[in-house]
Amino acid sequence: MVYAKRPFAGPEQVLKYVARYTHRIAISNNRLLDIDDGKVQFRWKDYRDDNRHKTMTLSADEFIRRFLLHVLPDGFQRIRYFGFLANRYRTEKLALCRQLMQMPPPTPTREIGKDYRDRYEALTGVSLKTCLLCRSGTMVVIETFEANRVPIMDTS
Repeated sequence: MVYAKRPFAGPEQVLKYVARYTHRIAISNNRLLDIDDGKVQFRWKDYRDDNRHKTMTLSADEFIRRFLLHVLPDGFQRIRYFGFLANRYRTEKLALCRQLMQMPPPTPTREIGKDYRDRYEALTGVSLKTCLLCRSGTMVVIETFEANRVPIMDTS
């Protein structure tokens, strides 16, 4: 049984929101304005305020937390790439790019089995697995429960 509510601004708004994340990365380098004293300043577009560009400053921890929310889980793939990252001949083109830039071949650095919580801790030194109440114990999933949701009847 699926529990779904109507989108607040209609399906077109939901589609526009989701579409922004299917073809692009979370934040491009040209939007990063300054990194200083543990704070990250970047430019963003306010879609609610006539698409105006604004500046936001966040602590490095909060910036990384928000950025990692947009990192795709293992097994997921972006919809398309183009240029030297296109699927066809990607390996050969990347090797040529490395050769032209006189870079050594890549060495695998990603550890298998790490999820976003492990990556966050490696980057910030703060564990998302530590108990929020006692701040000393490690949270362990003992059991999960399925929600018994009652479908909402449409009376319109």
